Amino acid sequence: MLSRSVAYSSGSLSELNQHNGHSHALFSRSVIGAFFQEQPLLTNPFTQDALLRSYLQRHLPVQEVEGDLLRFGERIVSEIDSLGRQCELNPPRLQQYDAWGRRVDRIITCDAWTRLKHISAQEGLVASGYERTYGEWSRVYQMSKIYLFAPSSGLYTCPLAMTDGAAKVIQSLGLPVTDEDQTSTCTVAQHRRSPTQSCWIVEQQEFSQMFADKQTLVFPPFDDSLNLWGYTTITSPLEACFTRGCVREYNIQFGSRGLSLFLAQVWDSHGSSNGVEVQRLKDKLGTRQLPTAELLLDGMKAQLVSEEGRGVASIANMLTITRIYNTVCAVGAMRRMIQLCREYSCKRSVFGKLLKDHSLHIQTLSRLEVETRAAFLLMMEVCRLLGREENRTCTEKDTHLLRLLTPVAKLYTGKQALCVMSEGLEAFGGQGYIEDTGLPSMLRDAQVLSIWEGTTNVLSLDVLRSIDKSSGSVLQAFFTDVKERLLAAGSSSALRPAVSSLQTSLSDVMRFVQSAATRPSGCLELAARDLSYSLARIYMGALLVDHAVWENAKHTDVYAALRWCEQDLCPVVSRDSTGCYDQHVVAMDTELVYDGLKP
Repeated sequence: MLSRSVAYSSGSLSELNQHNGHSHALFSRSVIGAFFQEQPLLTNPFTQDALLRSYLQRHLPVQEVEGDLLRFGERIVSEIDSLGRQCELNPPRLQQYDAWGRRVDRIITCDAWTRLKHISAQEGLVASGYERTYGEWSRVYQMSKIYLFAPSSGLYTCPLAMTDGAAKVIQSLGLPVTDEDQTSTCTVAQHRRSPTQSCWIVEQQEFSQMFADKQTLVFPPFDDSLNLWGYTTITSPLEACFTRGCVREYNIQFGSRGLSLFLAQVWDSHGSSNGVEVQRLKDKLGTRQLPTAELLLDGMKAQLVSEEGRGVASIANMLTITRIYNTVCAVGAMRRMIQLCREYSCKRSVFGKLLKDHSLHIQTLSRLEVETRAAFLLMMEVCRLLGREENRTCTEKDTHLLRLLTPVAKLYTGKQALCVMSEGLEAFGGQGYIEDTGLPSMLRDAQVLSIWEGTTNVLSLDVLRSIDKSSGSVLQAFFTDVKERLLAAGSSSALRPAVSSLQTSLSDVMRFVQSAATRPSGCLELAARDLSYSLARIYMGALLVDHAVWENAKHTDVYAALRWCEQDLCPVVSRDSTGCYDQHVVAMDTELVYDGLKP
């Protein structure tokens, strides 16, 4: 329903017609002009997020943290949110030539984008993860701010993720950091002075297929200057000061052998490019605020920062960071949608009463809330594990869990966010489909969350790799951790149905993995997505139960855990019972998909 609807005044139409001296405009105002639907208003996202506040109260009860997030929440409402909206309405554009025909390749972004860059630096949105003010909880603190910031950021979280990932790689490689060095862009001090880094896809296939044979960025051997030639199909964010990625030596054609990590300055202080030509900006479904482009590199000067042939291993830490950012942005978007839906339900009347008084509407929002709570706790657990690893306080179990849960969290929350955004738009009726409400952009931007940093299938296969390479240690860490959390909740009679369901599902998935090991090699690959979903749902349920037995937990925490565990927690076992992972199914699936197509 549109925000403006016809409402007649108390005077009748016949009475209005008797006043011949009145203008037609007065008549129109009297007949039409009464009702405008109140829009949902964004209020402080920190004060409106009960789970975030209770999580921090439980794990990081530092008054300074609460005060900073409270202040930051007010800044989001008063300043940041409107800047993010301006970025959506004023997307970047490419100026390839100046008025005199010279090639300039300038990416022109709006003033709001620049302002978000400065705010990010002022708030230490990257630096706080490296200053380690709160020890092993520093990442939790940092990602709490990113979580609040992301829905209002105009996609500036992408440059932050790339910069954070670059800092992680440079730190892990132990590169020297000096003011004269290019790598100084990743020091804490520089984080406070708003640097940007980008990540470049260096082949015409997707980044997830880096091991394929179609590499286009090459460098000659024994070239001290490391000049790069080739075509990059995805570069983001384009206006970054520095970039890094992998290049293949020209005489090595296949596999990860020959891929090396480079760092390069993109633009100099005068805005001139370093052997880079921008071919075009990408015209995307969403994330229109973010400049993403195709580039031609013509002798770009770069610095080799890894051992030759060790590029993939060197950049692995970056993938951990960017996938965690993807998860944080997904959960932040879910929380923002629910906050707006909740606020709107107190203003919109349908069938004679407010939406909040319709039980079916509240049931729908409740289901979205349960999804968001489960996603939030999984997000925070991954951030906690990352902080422990960086603070060197993690156990072997923590290390295994971080390796497993990073792709699991990214792939599952990416799908969750898209579903919550779509359902959330329905809560606004027709207004959810109107562009100038700003709501449709939330759905468009959410679609990328299951694509960036690895699609669902690619990450599901990564989950299998993590299990395979650890010889079972990763799964054992998972099973042990879930059992410990459920054991701690065993004395709660209120949570008994949830605990029982989780214990059964955990046993089922353990049996499935053991059984799959004896089947043909393709079985686990066919089951990879369903196995990842099962691991996600079981672990989210365990986290909900664990939070619900905290001494200061509320009855709503218990209720959320019970609701979550009512679903099928182990779809890999449910579908295995239908025989869908048997080898003959591959041929049948292929025949079904391509039915009617000529060979």
